[in-house]
Amino acid sequence: MGILQKLTEKPWLVTDHATAEDSDEVSVSAAPTGLYFYFAVATVLFLIVAVMYLMRMGVGHFGFGLDWRPTPKPWLLWVNTFVLVLSSVTFQQARVAARRDQADRVVTLLLTAGLFAFAFLAGQLIVWHELAARGYFLATNPANSFFYLITTLHGLHLVGGLVAWSYTTIRVWNGVEIAKVRLSVELCAIYWHFLLVVWLAFFCLLLAT
Repeated sequence: MGILQKLTEKPWLVTDHATAEDSDEVSVSAAPTGLYFYFAVATVLFLIVAVMYLMRMGVGHFGFGLDWRPTPKPWLLWVNTFVLVLSSVTFQQARVAARRDQADRVVTLLLTAGLFAFAFLAGQLIVWHELAARGYFLATNPANSFFYLITTLHGLHLVGGLVAWSYTTIRVWNGVEIAKVRLSVELCAIYWHFLLVVWLAFFCLLLAT
């Protein structure tokens, strides 16, 4: 497989061709590089949103009309955060199990990690519903708009990760050798750790303002 073809692969949907003998070659494949490049782009996007949030909050407080009214932070956000932590931890355990060729354990852990991820998304939707029921709509004030924007962006990235998760989980469930999906499991775990860090950063930002 040529370098150009590797670079055009979707990093987390890569079909692993590794065996015990060529695991070193897989470890230096272009797939992790592609994922890290994606992280760099996504990080820039999230940083831009964070800077815009802080700037708009400053304008609301000190510039024009005092129109910035902080959005309430329902207690469920803490629960959702804990659930996302559990999802990331479980993905890491699946990563370790894949390295040890523990096929049954990998399946169980991937299913559990996915369940936690869906629970996180469901919890975020419940938070939206709760805020809307209390009158905190998208257009009510700028703080609400940014809250919905931040949670939507993060949620969409998580949904993208679930596409990769489903692809990998189905392959393992169907009995594909662990050696052939080990890289996909690794990349899913790394991707989830990234999403956890992003959410923790945004959550702290929201709580501090």
